[in-house]
Amino acid sequence: MGHLTPEPVRDYLAALRCDPHERLAVIDDEGRAEGLPLVYPDTGALLHALALSCGARRILEIGTAIGYSTLWLATALPADGMMITMEYDAGRAARARDHMAAAGVADRVSVMVGDATRFLHKIAGPFDLIFQDSDKQLYQPMLDRLVELLRPGGLLVADNILWNGEVIPGYVTDKKYNDTDTAAIAAFSRRLAGDPRLYTSFLQVGDGVSVSIKRAS
Repeated sequence: MGHLTPEPVRDYLAALRCDPHERLAVIDDEGRAEGLPLVYPDTGALLHALALSCGARRILEIGTAIGYSTLWLATALPADGMMITMEYDAGRAARARDHMAAAGVADRVSVMVGDATRFLHKIAGPFDLIFQDSDKQLYQPMLDRLVELLRPGGLLVADNILWNGEVIPGYVTDKKYNDTDTAAIAAFSRRLAGDPRLYTSFLQVGDGVSVSIKRAS
């Protein structure tokens, strides 16, 4: 997965970043070595800041992998906060649980294994922050339910909005992703931009992040 921020800028900002838990570096090293789909550290730091800024007590994450973004979010919760994170792959979910236990936050993180599109209709909101980082073709089909689960004033954050720059026609010649996923991401972004229920800001952080605030009805 490409990184659109120039390396010198990335290194400068990384030197300023203060990670909230030492276990993050362990998960980061493990995941990058295996080529797993982890958020970039600057995206993780943004997630942590957003969770703190909205006073999040209940967080939902779609797409756990081995728990990197999960830990960035969980460390922003108060001691009595709770987080539900959903992962399709049982092996990755088990590793995420191990990482949460090692980080001392297992008591506030529930890792669910299976198809998130089914789970979403079985859980109850409201959530203060929802992070979407699952199958890109599922971003749009899940959107209405995620907005329902979000409290007014809550945040819906989605990763990979720039998709290595491939959402921009003609910008990337050596493509990494299939056109179907690329089209799904671009369509999702356009829908966010025009959704009257949300105010969305699109950020050039990591691989692109959208931050949507649910308007009061």
